[in-house]
Amino acid sequence: MCGIVGYVGSSHAKEKVIDGLRRLEYRGYDSAGIAMPIQGRIQITKAVGELKNLEAKVSDPEFDAAVAIGHTRWATHGKPTEVNAHPHGNMDNSIAIVHNGIIENYQELREWLAVEYGIVFKSETDSEVIAHLIGLYYDGDLLAAVNKAVADMRGAYAVAVMAADEPDKIIAVRKDAPLVVGAGNGFNMIASDVPALLKYTRDVYFIENNETVELTKDSVVIYDEKGSTVDREIKSVEWKADAADKADYDHFMLKEIHEQPSVIRETLLNRLNPDDSIKLDDISMTKEDIENFNKIYIVACGTAYHAGLVGKMVIEKMAKIPVEIDVASEFRYRDTFIDDRTLFIAISQSGETLDTLAALRDAKDRGARILSVVNAVGSSIARESHDVFYTLAGPEVAVASTKAYTTQLICMYLIGLYMGSTKGTIDKEYYDFMLSELKSLPAKVERILQDEEKIKALAERYHFNEHVFFIGRGLDSGVSYEGSLKLKEISYIHSFAIAAGELKHGTIALMDKDTLVIALATQDKLYEKMVSNIVEVQARGAHIIGLAKEGKTEIEKTSDEVIYIPKCADEVAPVLAVIPLQIYAYYVALEKGCNIDKPKNLAKSVTVE
Repeated sequence: MCGIVGYVGSSHAKEKVIDGLRRLEYRGYDSAGIAMPIQGRIQITKAVGELKNLEAKVSDPEFDAAVAIGHTRWATHGKPTEVNAHPHGNMDNSIAIVHNGIIENYQELREWLAVEYGIVFKSETDSEVIAHLIGLYYDGDLLAAVNKAVADMRGAYAVAVMAADEPDKIIAVRKDAPLVVGAGNGFNMIASDVPALLKYTRDVYFIENNETVELTKDSVVIYDEKGSTVDREIKSVEWKADAADKADYDHFMLKEIHEQPSVIRETLLNRLNPDDSIKLDDISMTKEDIENFNKIYIVACGTAYHAGLVGKMVIEKMAKIPVEIDVASEFRYRDTFIDDRTLFIAISQSGETLDTLAALRDAKDRGARILSVVNAVGSSIARESHDVFYTLAGPEVAVASTKAYTTQLICMYLIGLYMGSTKGTIDKEYYDFMLSELKSLPAKVERILQDEEKIKALAERYHFNEHVFFIGRGLDSGVSYEGSLKLKEISYIHSFAIAAGELKHGTIALMDKDTLVIALATQDKLYEKMVSNIVEVQARGAHIIGLAKEGKTEIEKTSDEVIYIPKCADEVAPVLAVIPLQIYAYYVALEKGCNIDKPKNLAKSVTVE
């Protein structure tokens, strides 16, 4: 979850590293630091809190170098203090490192280094052992020292290293944590994620697992775990640098909510041939392939899991294949029935979610075909899958996901329609109808965005509620989970989602006059049952915001307020229903004065278990 940026060039490394770190703020952090070789020694500077605190400490012109490594830390081992912040150095600061991940055997290494070599540790972190290990093995060859240290380490890590005696280079190594190299003219960079590089270069090398890379200003050399050089193709990232800027919006989250019409359109229309047949990018999936699948697993975490809840129902309806949906962190530890007739669909915005990646590897080892739905081009999940279907959402900077979720839904519809039409389990009339409904979504989302002020007024009226429940049936149930997550993520309100039919099995005991219930009723075939559930909570004194399709005005009789979405097929209603919930969460958080783009304790990419 931490952010790493390194730069090797001719000058002004500090500015470029700090700028890169700023573009990784969405990953979450509580402290920051930078290391630079200055006048024959490594200068390490750290600060707790926001990046501006670090900038103030290194504002003097003397803090200038041609090489630098920087870090934003999200505390795991040790409190968020200046001592625990990265970079970490060895005893005499002749070696400096930054690290994203966890060293699982750090206690064992720490004791060994202290007892055998008298090394005194300054911090509580697991990361500091890396600096001391490299310092122990260093004899003038930084690459060799890093390789020796890595052999002693167990865990997940992306590490960047510099040495005072070799001030013109950075060595970095990767195992189960993201790492990308940006190639420039007279400079090279390294980072945890592509947005940190986009201002300076769009030419990148994606570093694979167990690879080491040596950077100078004029060269990038990649080594595999056996020490052989790797001939890696350079990739050009199509995201524009300003795609990760807020433009005229107050927050990235609001900007990304408003980008949804365009990214939905982009994700959909780029997958349609002139005759409206679906092309799943470069994926080849024949009728025989689809008929061979006897089970599909959808595995994901957080918001991506909620997209999977919708995907399960859509694929089962269209392809007539049983689909199981599971949280990746739980999937890994249960006995699953996977073989070469299994399709495993991994959903992840970042493509680096460690639990999802581990589940993917397990399923792949057991013969499953792996199809990943990701947003980040060249990410670990994408690279380790048999097939990749990209959401074309562009960079998503706010920690609370919005446009990545809606484009994941579009991908689920396209996969379901493709499988159903290819297998012959849906007819052309239904296919054409659903495609027409999908094509209408961008304009309908724009209509909802035009009603933003009405939703904002509801947030102003109800932001004081300490307990909020989201209820729904069918596809609305999955959207309820996502709406609840958005609210709790950024406003810190206790929010809870439940399938409406389960209310009387315990949860209705919590309903009273201080409770707010947001009731989703967008499924036509379940509308009357949903209204009955609303009546049940209304009878307990709860305040109710109903959400329904235009024309379904009966809900006004049982709700205090109603938000309407444009008429649509039940299947695609989740794309429209989630938009008001995103807007509502945003304005509630704004009313409460919360840090919307960087909520406390959260990070964009969860790269540790």
